[in-house]
Amino acid sequence: MLSESRIGLALGGGGARGVAHILVCEVFDELGIKPALIAGTSIGAIVGAAYATGLQGRDIRERVCAFYARRRDVLTKLWRARPLAFTDLLRGRSLSPQFDARLILDTFVPSFERLPETFAELAIPLKIVACDFYAASEVVLEKGELKPAIAASIAIPALFRPVMVNGRYLIDGGACNPLPFDHIAECAITVASDVTGGPSQLDRAPRLMECVVGAAQISMQSVIREKLKSHQPNILVRPEINGVFIMDFLKTQAILDMNVAFKDDLKRRLDTIVNTPFDDPVPSPALPKEVAEKSGRRRLADSGINLWHMMAGGRLKEADPVLDAAALRVSSGVIEPANASERNGRGA
Repeated sequence: MLSESRIGLALGGGGARGVAHILVCEVFDELGIKPALIAGTSIGAIVGAAYATGLQGRDIRERVCAFYARRRDVLTKLWRARPLAFTDLLRGRSLSPQFDARLILDTFVPSFERLPETFAELAIPLKIVACDFYAASEVVLEKGELKPAIAASIAIPALFRPVMVNGRYLIDGGACNPLPFDHIAECAITVASDVTGGPSQLDRAPRLMECVVGAAQISMQSVIREKLKSHQPNILVRPEINGVFIMDFLKTQAILDMNVAFKDDLKRRLDTIVNTPFDDPVPSPALPKEVAEKSGRRRLADSGINLWHMMAGGRLKEADPVLDAAALRVSSGVIEPANASERNGRGA
């Protein structure tokens, strides 16, 4: 099965919550799977680029954990990278309260300088999603310079200055496509990791930054929900990210620790979906023509259906050509923490 299948991996945006993407990479490595294509938005572009160089997930984990374990060094670097300083006022420099995305990457992404200069030098094809601010449209970067593309994809409005790429001012890809699983649809098996999260339930009114970030999360969740109505990845994973704010990179080790069980579950389920042989489903005569054609084209569509049955707690049976999503009360083959259906991965 593996020798015949192209497996795509989509890594979504979500700030520090995207540290959990590393666990998904580790699952691929431990199963001996290499994705044929990676698509990433924002933090997903950072992790995706590192993984596309050929690094193992465990290597990425070690570098990130070692860097953010040095709390005092991190805070010192953050102070030095601040967009405004008193000396800027004295020297009459042009002032902007926004961070330089490229400077932040160079400073806070371990070994960022070791990334190749171009997409062509990567070991695995990579698509990076950003948003053209003035055209109000999605931009998919997969050729040319790599590092400016990553900087554009993480350029969260207000926090970072827009990044000029190919004559266009680009901002964070989460503004238009927070989970780019549609860009790996050409693959036989698609796996998407969603770390968008949502506002945490509090016993008080949300504060300014909580409102700003929470509103962005609500918007991104809406985009993902609409996309899932027309197309679903074979496996959609939502790690445990409750209580993690978008800039909580100092919680890197805690994010990884809280998702040990999640990783084990994903590993078991991905192993099943990849290595269990399935015959092409026989459509029911009453099945709409377009659905029947889709089932015939996607040899592994029924494996995703079996995953749904496992997750729903039902007994495994021969896969039906039509997925009854309403009965399962989910939008895709979702692996997420217990009770996450009630809170939908909340944790701003």
